[in-house]
Amino acid sequence: MNIVVIGSGYVGTTAAAIFATSGHKVTAVDIDEKKVASLNEGKAPFFEEGLDNLITDAVKNDDLVATASYEAVASADVVFSCVGTPDNPDGSSNLTYVFDVAKKAAEEMKPGAIFVQKSTVPVGTGREVLKLFPETISYVSNPEFLRESTAIYDTLFFDRVVAGGDDTDACSTILELHGTVETHAKDIAVISDISVDIDALAKHSGEYVTTRLESAELIKVTSNAFLALKISFANSIAQLADTTHADIDEVMGVVGSDARIGKAFFKAGRGYGGGCFPKDVSGLISSAKSFGVNMPIMTAASDVNASMPSYIIERIKKVHKLEGVPVAVLGLAFKAGTSDARKSPAVKLANLLVKEGAHVSAYDPQASEEAAPDLDASATLCESIASAVKAARIVVVATDWPEFKDLSWVRAINTKPLVVDAVNCLVPSDVQALGAEYLGVGRGV
Repeated sequence: MNIVVIGSGYVGTTAAAIFATSGHKVTAVDIDEKKVASLNEGKAPFFEEGLDNLITDAVKNDDLVATASYEAVASADVVFSCVGTPDNPDGSSNLTYVFDVAKKAAEEMKPGAIFVQKSTVPVGTGREVLKLFPETISYVSNPEFLRESTAIYDTLFFDRVVAGGDDTDACSTILELHGTVETHAKDIAVISDISVDIDALAKHSGEYVTTRLESAELIKVTSNAFLALKISFANSIAQLADTTHADIDEVMGVVGSDARIGKAFFKAGRGYGGGCFPKDVSGLISSAKSFGVNMPIMTAASDVNASMPSYIIERIKKVHKLEGVPVAVLGLAFKAGTSDARKSPAVKLANLLVKEGAHVSAYDPQASEEAAPDLDASATLCESIASAVKAARIVVVATDWPEFKDLSWVRAINTKPLVVDAVNCLVPSDVQALGAEYLGVGRGV
């Protein structure tokens, strides 16, 4: 197929690279000339394991090209809209880019082509977008379920592919298109060079689902909202564990062993962030409100999440002063394996420490550049773990990068620090064995 992917963020770039490696000709369209140049040079505009390998191979084989022009839309069989839907100050979804792209595509698309919405939008958006297109163009909602840092793995070992719309033939076409990705799964795994069990991949098959348009739109935000709810629930229990000498890992480990509940997303810590969970939760609350429906459960989940960095700061203050104290913050990305620092609780922690009068030195192996605009100007960005922790009296592990779990940096500090494990990724006894104090979330002191 001749495919156009509009928007070169995490969703769009991954989709473009995957489809181009699955036997299709793909044009990536983005108004950001830097992103266009990066893709044409064989590189993603952000860090995601294995993605550069796919892009480089696709560009070399002339299966992927990037441009700032919409001309390619005229010959496309399928146009994917993958633009951002950031939250407005009131928590609602900003759909400016969604409608702008749809209007431009409607002017260029050929009869019989399919316009696919991959951007996460509030339920009911598709009906409004449909009004912009002639009857000769089909509209399909095709939400993505990829996690940043494991996007390629999640593509290969997918649970489900959803296509929602009024045109069942168009929905079937989009599902068949995704089926070609499954057919080329081994090629994708080999070229990307991510760690994959090829035998398990050969046996894997996810579910292909056709739904109503509105159902497809609601599926994505509901999935993310429920996962966010699990994280906030675990953090609520962690606060109780801290006051009762229980261990949150023991508690949630056993709770999650119940097959009806599951262990995923029960990790307590400084809370969720990134470009999906925060805006999807606030967007769902706002969308429901516009239909006259209140969502107190999701409001509570959002409130708990927002409170976690401050909760950790207060826990630190009970055992160590912060005013004038050198503090190292290890990690600024919202999660390990990505350069994304949007709405990162790690950045919020660093800024709160500055506000408390601490002298903050921060380091992240991938996210320093993206975190810099949101990081307090008083904080010092360092180029290595060693330079960040050199004079630290307190070290906050704020993102669970593998190199932070290697405690050699503790040994390098002459005065053994208070180690604040804001993501519960360290073994407390290992930290204590090195003469340092340990403070986790829901793990006591």
